[in-house]
Amino acid sequence: MPAAVAAALVYGLLALGDRPVDVAAPAGGSDPTCARLADRLPATLRGQARRATTSASPAVAAWGDPAIVWRCGVTPPGPTANECTQVNGVDWVREPLTDGNSFTTYGREPAVQLLVPRAYAPEPLTLPALSAVVAAVPQGDRRCT
Repeated sequence: MPAAVAAALVYGLLALGDRPVDVAAPAGGSDPTCARLADRLPATLRGQARRATTSASPAVAAWGDPAIVWRCGVTPPGPTANECTQVNGVDWVREPLTDGNSFTTYGREPAVQLLVPRAYAPEPLTLPALSAVVAAVPQGDRRCT
């Protein structure tokens, strides 16, 4: 492979990692609480740096490649048979995905969803850092049992 072709290929692959993560703000993302929570999000998560997103909303954030995605203002989950676990005082409902897990806060509004790719397995290890952020949202009457 000629050096120029190899250089172009490497540059192209590097550019892919710099592209913003394509994520839309949820319907409830305009809740002022989401902006307050965004100010508390860590610069790194699971050793991964924060990345730009295609959304200008503070209700979304991403870290790493593949991206761990934060979405504030999602529809709160109702009663469910899915696993619900408490991490540092915050209840999270886990929903298995094709390549990882979705975790959504339970009993707090606005609700926060965290999409964690399998590359970061075990995925629940991502929750402690973000439970500290979400704890600023008061717990309602619903809790994991």
